[in-house]
Amino acid sequence: MNLTISTPPRLVLIDLDGTLLKDDKTISPYTTKILKQCQQVGIFIGFCTSRGNTSISHHIQQVQPDIVVTNGGATIRCQGKIIHHQGFSQTETQTLLDAAYKIIGPNCEITVDTENQLFWNRGDDKSVMFHPQAIEHDFKDFPHCALKICVQTDDKTLAAAIAQTVPHCHAILFSDVPWHSFAPSTATKEAATRRLSQELSIPLEHIMAFGDDFNDLGMISTVGYGIAMGNAIPEIKAAAKDITCTNNQDGVARYLEQVLTPSSFHFSV
Repeated sequence: MNLTISTPPRLVLIDLDGTLLKDDKTISPYTTKILKQCQQVGIFIGFCTSRGNTSISHHIQQVQPDIVVTNGGATIRCQGKIIHHQGFSQTETQTLLDAAYKIIGPNCEITVDTENQLFWNRGDDKSVMFHPQAIEHDFKDFPHCALKICVQTDDKTLAAAIAQTVPHCHAILFSDVPWHSFAPSTATKEAATRRLSQELSIPLEHIMAFGDDFNDLGMISTVGYGIAMGNAIPEIKAAAKDITCTNNQDGVARYLEQVLTPSSFHFSV
């Protein structure tokens, strides 16, 4: 840890999978305690994740963050109030779904996040750990507006072809699974970070962010204190101001405990 922090951040934004969560998708009691201590000294704590709200409700209950950014920036909740909400229209949603089936094939696996529900076209062998609450749907006549669509392919050319079927859509590859995420091009973690900076009157240079994957790159590059996880992809490490331990080593909490050391901070465990 080589970054010198003269002024503690006023907002800490944290990705979930591969960052705050261990590989078993849990948050340790130690991490929870450190985050609570940050809040007690006036630091806002925020989740900033590509997951939908329904799949992180138990993590929200455990940590009770001040801010929750879901679906990669499509929805921003600040102290329980929705301050930003952006997704695809129903027509755009169906266009993307039809394109995925046409371009990838009829057996293409797809998930769709709406405001309060998660849909999946896979009927059997769902991941109990990651999507236990998913509702089965074949997406042939889908009546809802999507905030985010995920398609099982690691082919960037095919993903780009799907994204091009509607205006202002981008596709981002997950580094740990062969899937792409599709969302409005302005629904990003970077855009959410800038929106929160304005909403809370906190300069970007006073924001700290932790991440590990491609969709964290804009956020990490934008803030004053961009911190890469020890397990992060090379692109994130290259863009970050500093690197902490891995997600399985409680890298977020250990960084906060060791770096935020002014006398007003008491990070004892």
